[in-house]
Amino acid sequence: MTGPSTRTSHAQVVHELGKAIVGGEFAVGSILPGDPELALRFKVSRTVLREAMKTLAAKGLIIPRARIGTRVTPKTHWNLFDSEVLAWHFDKGVEEEFLFHLSEIRLAFEPHAAALAARIATEQEISNMMRLAVAMGEVGHTAETLAHADLKFHLAVVEASGNPFMRTVAGLIEAALVGIFKLSSPLESKNGLDEISRNHIAIVDEIARRDEAGARVAMERVIRVGRDRVKATLARG
Repeated sequence: MTGPSTRTSHAQVVHELGKAIVGGEFAVGSILPGDPELALRFKVSRTVLREAMKTLAAKGLIIPRARIGTRVTPKTHWNLFDSEVLAWHFDKGVEEEFLFHLSEIRLAFEPHAAALAARIATEQEISNMMRLAVAMGEVGHTAETLAHADLKFHLAVVEASGNPFMRTVAGLIEAALVGIFKLSSPLESKNGLDEISRNHIAIVDEIARRDEAGARVAMERVIRVGRDRVKATLARG
């Protein structure tokens, strides 16, 4: 959720060049322009450019080749668990298949995180999750503030799971939620705020009851509702 105004020169180059690669301006297998041309394009020093290239290489988007240049790698090499790579996919416009794959990986992680939270979450963590769920229904939300509130809730569930590996998917959850809210916000429907708050409260209710299966099902419902809302938006064109 970092906006362009807060980015350093390095981050701006990573963002713009990464978005251009994912968006197809630089096709898979192609060689990127040389350092002098890219440095001029982005108005940065070669040192900043080289550091940006290292970041993009770490994300799996490019690979430098001696005497050949920097090549754009096949999409199978791209790190789709990286929040920026996911965000760039949403920037170019996602297809239903991509959305389906993203929701499937969320369904693999988040319901289990909710089940773990039902097993071990402290009363304080449960209270915090309930506060966040209720806050999602407050009048006055914009699409952006609601996306932030939704993200805080889902990250709180991941944290309450107590599993450090679950925390590594935080970037994926953030990119997924931000992308989904960009495409279709619950605010667009008459009872959207009430529904999203009620569905998230249901997750906390199951966690508070220490019902692992119930928490899992409630989280699955929330993810599927978000996916179906976006699918409907994409279908309308």
